[in-house]
Amino acid sequence: MRNKFMFFISIFLIFLILITSSNLLAQKKKLTYKQVYQRGEPRLLGSLPSIRGWADDQHYLKYDRGNRKKGISSRLMKVDAKTGEESVFFDYGTYKEKLPKGFSLQTAAQHTDDYTGFIFQRKSDLFYFSTKTENFRQLTANPAMEKNPKLSPDGKWVAFTRKHDLFAINLETGLEYQLTSDGSDVVYNGWASWVYYEEILGRATRYAAFWWSPNSEMIAFLRFDDSPVPTFPLFRADGVHGKLEIERYPKVGDPNPDVKLGIVNLQNQKTVWVDTKGDSKQYIAWPFWTPDSKRLFFQWMNRGQDEIRIYSANPESGKITPIYSEKNSAWVEWFESIYFLKDNSGFLLRSAKDGWSHLYYFDMTGKLKKRLTKGKYTVTGISCIDEKNQRIFFTRTLGNNLETHLYSVGLDGKNLKRITKSKGTHRVTVSPGGSYFIDTYSNITQPSRKELFDTEGKSLKLFGDQKLPVMDEYDLAKVELFTIPSGDGYDLPAVWYLPPDFDKSKKYPVIITIYGGPGSGTVADRFPYWLGNYYLAQNGIIVMAVDHRGSGHFGKKGEWLMHRNLGKWEMHDYIAAVKWLREKPFVDPTRIGITGGSYGGYVTCMALTYGADYFTHGIAQYSVTDWRLYDSIYTERYMDTPEENPEGYEFGSVLTHADKYKGHLLITHGIMDDNVHMQNTIQFIDLLEDMNKDFELMIYPGSRHGIGGMKRMHASRLNLEFWFRNLLGKKFEIPAE
Repeated sequence: MRNKFMFFISIFLIFLILITSSNLLAQKKKLTYKQVYQRGEPRLLGSLPSIRGWADDQHYLKYDRGNRKKGISSRLMKVDAKTGEESVFFDYGTYKEKLPKGFSLQTAAQHTDDYTGFIFQRKSDLFYFSTKTENFRQLTANPAMEKNPKLSPDGKWVAFTRKHDLFAINLETGLEYQLTSDGSDVVYNGWASWVYYEEILGRATRYAAFWWSPNSEMIAFLRFDDSPVPTFPLFRADGVHGKLEIERYPKVGDPNPDVKLGIVNLQNQKTVWVDTKGDSKQYIAWPFWTPDSKRLFFQWMNRGQDEIRIYSANPESGKITPIYSEKNSAWVEWFESIYFLKDNSGFLLRSAKDGWSHLYYFDMTGKLKKRLTKGKYTVTGISCIDEKNQRIFFTRTLGNNLETHLYSVGLDGKNLKRITKSKGTHRVTVSPGGSYFIDTYSNITQPSRKELFDTEGKSLKLFGDQKLPVMDEYDLAKVELFTIPSGDGYDLPAVWYLPPDFDKSKKYPVIITIYGGPGSGTVADRFPYWLGNYYLAQNGIIVMAVDHRGSGHFGKKGEWLMHRNLGKWEMHDYIAAVKWLREKPFVDPTRIGITGGSYGGYVTCMALTYGADYFTHGIAQYSVTDWRLYDSIYTERYMDTPEENPEGYEFGSVLTHADKYKGHLLITHGIMDDNVHMQNTIQFIDLLEDMNKDFELMIYPGSRHGIGGMKRMHASRLNLEFWFRNLLGKKFEIPAE
């Protein structure tokens, strides 16, 4: 009898648990449009503490916002990594009354490493404040704008460009020195030509093309002559008559800018020109000073971009000495970092000459001393060189190249050691002597955390967790990493976001989000920077990303397959992904969407034309549609010229396959796009119209590459409306909240 009673009690308790669990699930909240797209409350992800780097090997700098009510101003705190003991390193409030209205030390354009000198930019002029003298003064008074101010390493000078000439100001005397004098509408000194800025030096430079020597006595700079470069018109439709903006833009096969490398000495203001031809048939970039300032390493590349050389230049004579070279039948890439040992005994390079990016140790003449890493993984960066203990801290990929971790290895190539342990993607800052590191890490299910470790991997302090407690109250998408077979030997990395109430017996639409350019994979074991995919999944759409064989997961050997074949392998692998999806009983093959911008827009257009039998819907944003219309450096790197590779250009053009288009495509573009010209979209839609094919088009006046500013919200809503209407069969409306 007792056993029977206990049996019924157990059944009753299980029933209660099931009912309670069901109620809890029913009470789970859903993301709102305002939360995801307008930063509405409540926020699910918080901000992490601001660590501003290392003061020395034992102390890091933490930004403290202070407390206005208690009269505590914002400060930089110097914190002992071992004990946690804090002291004030720099108090911003101390100098508040010394600054004119509207100026704040926190918003300075530049500051010295010891926070004793600050440079400000206001309107078109520069200002300087010294905490040593507590003196604030205006440095320039010129209607022309000073651009990219850079303090010298010793903090005694500031260099900048004005009207395409290079200048420097002695901060002790206030005297200004004009270091070049031939700047014009087509000649730029220390200011990059557009194509160099976009494709070689990078957007982070903000066009700056000059570099201080470590001893603060010289400045290396690039001089560009854009006069051979053809122009391209961009039309701004403002006002009554509009305005025409003329851009120097070399399309494929066009003349490039002529480039020279100069070294100017601040003592006599004389420039020594490095011994190179300086014409448009070569590229010169990425100079690096040796620690003693006695030599300037720089890089040369041929126009075909299949050979790169590193030279050493004498700053006094301009004479050059060859140091290192590489050739490849596909393409070579710039060494964006050359790491010199402080004792001038050698330097480190990250080279992918064997198909994977690895570390090599050379002496100063370019003779290989030791290969330090080897294997089917990618070294992504050097975090610290600990010369005292003869070891290097570096980051590398792991786990099908989806994770990134911190490792160390000796300068003799021995004692390779993994330091970060937790699964996912790690971004680290190692202390100067290699004793500690600050790690910001996440994975697909865990938002970012910031934590302090010693370099044995022992945790010392958790600074913060981006995940807020309220996140557990939400019914979010289930996220999974997996691979998809390509059909010819590649396991393609993929990630998807499944609806929270996912039911295998139902049919779901799919959106594939892509970029797709060579070496530009988007699938990684890390938490996304925003919750847009979660919002779409919550509304009944499976969101997926997949990387093709040339995305970087398979090393340069995978990327090099794309040489002269842009469009080919992307389409092969993305179509393989759709074939795999079609085998799933819960996927609706009549609702397969794809979207991306720039190169991702190109892939989207190819998917809806060449791949029209597989992809049914797409949103293509600021897309390349024909590689003949894009810039010389990027396109020739991967495709060579149309004369050398007519078949590749023909196949790789969206226009070639426009007759196959039969789905639903939304095309968006900014009128002032100076990167991928709207010409690409115009030529594509011109052809579609001639073929009497339907599509949707949205043009954004004044917008450049990417839709931002006031129009960003319109673009986001437009995209959602397209997906809801075509994949869910209903109208999207922003709910009243």
